[in-house]
Amino acid sequence: MVLGQDEAERALAAAKAESEQKTQVRRAAAASAIGTTIEWYDFFLYNTAAALVFPHVFFPSSSTYAGVMQSFATYAVGFAARPVGAAIFGHWGDRIGRKTTLIVTLLLMGISSGIVGILPGTAQIGVAAPLILVLLRLLQGIAIGGEWSGSVLLAMEWGDQRKRGMLGAFAQVGVPVGLVLGTGGMTLLSALVSDDAFVSWGWRIPFLASLLLVGVGLVIRLRILETPMFASVVAEKRASRNPVGDVIKRHWREILLSAGLRFSEQMPFYLFTSYVLVYVVAAHHFSKTFVLNAVLVGAALELVMIPYFARLSDQIGRKRVYLMGAIGIGVIAFPYFWLLTNGNKLVIFLAIVLAMVPHSMQYGPQASLIGESFPTHLRYGGAGLGYQLASVFAGGPAPLLAAWLFHTTATPYSISVYMVVAAAVTVLCVLLIPDRSRADITDDSVYLRAK
Repeated sequence: MVLGQDEAERALAAAKAESEQKTQVRRAAAASAIGTTIEWYDFFLYNTAAALVFPHVFFPSSSTYAGVMQSFATYAVGFAARPVGAAIFGHWGDRIGRKTTLIVTLLLMGISSGIVGILPGTAQIGVAAPLILVLLRLLQGIAIGGEWSGSVLLAMEWGDQRKRGMLGAFAQVGVPVGLVLGTGGMTLLSALVSDDAFVSWGWRIPFLASLLLVGVGLVIRLRILETPMFASVVAEKRASRNPVGDVIKRHWREILLSAGLRFSEQMPFYLFTSYVLVYVVAAHHFSKTFVLNAVLVGAALELVMIPYFARLSDQIGRKRVYLMGAIGIGVIAFPYFWLLTNGNKLVIFLAIVLAMVPHSMQYGPQASLIGESFPTHLRYGGAGLGYQLASVFAGGPAPLLAAWLFHTTATPYSISVYMVVAAAVTVLCVLLIPDRSRADITDDSVYLRAK
């Protein structure tokens, strides 16, 4: 009788533990997706404003070309700060845990964006305006640098390890959602108010709204627990005292390969979502709203494509899916700008939208491909450094270099060459990085055997 009662109690305890596990996985997935959505909402607001508003508000005395270049230069500053954020928050993420670190990155990003919304322009406070703008962009970049790897690991380290690709994609989905919300907010305001009103005050409203979103994200992140993988590292006293230094020393190759495999994903993405706003409006004198709507539809398409390709990578392997996407970027490089230059409105709209497909093929499995490249006790810092290092060489300079290439060569196909080179770098790095799609990433010997 007692034995039967003991078995029943054990079964009940097991059922409760399983239920709690499922609850935490759902919360982790939601916190991963919603947190990155808020952070990327803030980031894409800045991207759109850099293309459409900041040249007028913060660089009014410059020529059109110089104003765009200066605006995109402040845009690039945020990317340069990302590896710094990855190092700072990577240290603490691998020392004290994923949860606490992610709360700090969320607050830093949201508050910085809120201040941008109330920042006076150059006409009001002179040269201090663009200087403060650069400082705030630096803080945004540092926050984003620490956000990505933590969000990925939050979901990836909690759930079913056979579905790491899909779980890692929850953080990736935050990018197109943030793009829809951020760019959509700008699109809506540009349609509702006059151009003068939009440049004067309309663009500020979405930045201020980010403060409300931060409150939502904070509540969600406070309700999650630390991931079981990292909790095990702490319990077994395997946490590194100098995780960033250790990961650079022991896994420098994986960091560089992780950065390189992002070239054909990140660089074209910022051409597809930021530089395209400048190019199409200048080439055809279409309305800003038309181009923004095309970018929005492309982002909506990614909401479906990113999870699809992430799940596919669980079935056939990360590298196979990723390679198809990288090669796809190289294939569309010249047709893309030919269509933007010579197409009619419908063709240009479709070109902007469909360019997101090869990007999704890479972005879907990317989180798990990079995250799986580092052992648990060094994963936050290693994944973050690899991911964000690409920002300095690929994402950040992309709109700036595209504007310079077109201005210098007078042909958009110089930008196509730029895309092909990026695709070649990525293909090489993907071929060299180990595929651990089906490996037990809790076992550190997996990483020793691969070296």
